[in-house]
Amino acid sequence: MFGNIKKNKIGAGVLLLVILAVVYGAGYYFGESKNSLDHNLASLNAKMLAYSQDAATASSTVGTSNDDKFDFNLYSEVWDSLKTNFVDKNKLSDKDLFYGSLKGMAAATKDPYTVFMDPTEAKQFSDDLAGTFEGIGAEVGMRNDIITIIAPLDGMPAQKAGILAGDKIYAIDGVSALGLTVDEAVNKIRGPKDTKVTLTIIRGKDKPKDISITRNVIVVKSVKTEFRPDGIMIIKVTNFNDDTAGLFDTAVQQAVLKNPKGIVLDLRNDPGGYLDTAVALASEWIEGGPVVAEQFNGNKRNEYASNGKARLKNFKTVVLINGGSASASEILAGALRDYKKATIVGETSFGKGSVQTLQTLSDGSSLKVTIAKWLTPAGEAINEKGIKPQVEVIMTEDDLNKNLDPQLNKALEILKAKDVKIAVPVKK
Repeated sequence: MFGNIKKNKIGAGVLLLVILAVVYGAGYYFGESKNSLDHNLASLNAKMLAYSQDAATASSTVGTSNDDKFDFNLYSEVWDSLKTNFVDKNKLSDKDLFYGSLKGMAAATKDPYTVFMDPTEAKQFSDDLAGTFEGIGAEVGMRNDIITIIAPLDGMPAQKAGILAGDKIYAIDGVSALGLTVDEAVNKIRGPKDTKVTLTIIRGKDKPKDISITRNVIVVKSVKTEFRPDGIMIIKVTNFNDDTAGLFDTAVQQAVLKNPKGIVLDLRNDPGGYLDTAVALASEWIEGGPVVAEQFNGNKRNEYASNGKARLKNFKTVVLINGGSASASEILAGALRDYKKATIVGETSFGKGSVQTLQTLSDGSSLKVTIAKWLTPAGEAINEKGIKPQVEVIMTEDDLNKNLDPQLNKALEILKAKDVKIAVPVKK
């Protein structure tokens, strides 16, 4: 899940400081290791040795109280033991151990959104935020416990290879896909440009068929619009990515030009993204005042105000959310609810109401750190509670299997009704 991200790049020296925090007292061990690290890590080791000269005679025991004292030499003891005794020690690389230790340091916060990402993971995270990745270009989901193609993207490799919506994936490269989660299946289907993946699919009552697909660079637009024959406009926001603000601005211009009878803002399964994008989108309905409040430790608080565009302020709006709506989606839904700009329909959102700063480190890795929690304009905490819909409509497994959408149907019903007002007042 993306979460609310603040962009923040830091200089090349920062990773060195992070490393020193882990291995102070063990720098000589790294420098003398017979198993050399790659070029980048070797360079960092040389710097660590230089920094540690003055501290060579200092005590390695650190801590401010008896309960918080620890010996940094334990790091080298564990490293040595793994390199010597692990049953598959030949498969252990120094880089894996090194990056693993940094992941462990982030995990020690016990915050699921504070994470260290190695260069490969950092690139994938960045690509996802940019809306680009390498794969086949198809949306997949779980239907009747089987990985199923929801929709192949127009012009993308899956569509060109003949993949259709509703195709059931029984195997990926000859290995059964039964029992895989959606995320596991996606990770197996994704891959570098110009490589091939073979999907074994069943279509209707046909026999299984293998379809070979050559992967390519996939560009996914985060905002999609639809003008229905009944005069209602649907705006689907799938992420708060690099392209979202620009695409949403175009959608707003279309709304102003075509003057729909109402707007459905579909935020279901939107995991979030950039905070400033959430504020920009909310500002298309909200004329003034805070969109969200940022609560730091020590009771420090910061508010993010609407930019005042409010081009959609007079359009009757329904927002769709579910358990997959998180972070920036929850900020937007909560703000529109509190200012009585929309009726919220669907299921309680995920409850990811915290903000992370994303630090790009010197070797291409990155560190995502939780620095604050969010409050809606009415002062409601989002984290772990989520946004509750004002009109609850549960999407059942049977609905999914039959391709029914009672949540959208309820949204359309509300927009077509006259003088229906469901809102939560803003606390003063």
